[in-house]
Amino acid sequence: MAVPKRKTSKSKSRMRRAANWKYKASNMVECPQCGEFRRPHRACKKCGYYNGRQVIEVE
Repeated sequence: MAVPKRKTSKSKSRMRRAANWKYKASNMVECPQCGEFRRPHRACKKCGYYNGRQVIEVE
């Protein structure tokens, strides 16, 4: 059975984990109601529409 020869130091393991934190920006989709770009599966901040109906009141 494979066993590590030495304990992995805190800095080594943290360096390895740090490489995977990078944030990926989500795609933006165009709102069919007003044409503004918004995040997918979210109500539009400009017009308040989601899935063809108004879900939030916008001033």
